[in-house]
Amino acid sequence: MTNAQNREPARDPQDLERLLIDRQWAGDIEGMLALFEPDAVVDSGDGEPVRDRHAIRAVFEQGIAAGRKFQRGEQRPALINGDLALTSTKLPDGSITSEVARRQSDGTWLWAIDRYSVIF
Repeated sequence: MTNAQNREPARDPQDLERLLIDRQWAGDIEGMLALFEPDAVVDSGDGEPVRDRHAIRAVFEQGIAAGRKFQRGEQRPALINGDLALTSTKLPDGSITSEVARRQSDGTWLWAIDRYSVIF
């Protein structure tokens, strides 16, 4: 899955979570980044939220280097309003993720905002 030609785009906002986990487990950082808009914001819970692909790449690299693996959880149906979608997943540890996805001009979806956990 490390070849860009083999990377499936998210054709539905519900695809994003599955694709992110699959790519993280495969160590495909570029594939993970491809699921985010260039100026996306990610709040991993490890401090200040980060913005843009360079900073998000660093977060993903640190997580993979530390051996962290995203876990699959109970994904809630996306709440879609036009070209925006709210996605969320209840993880096995009880935390809940929340993300905002945006439909792109080609009909695919990318995350614009990702918060790893809304439980503080």
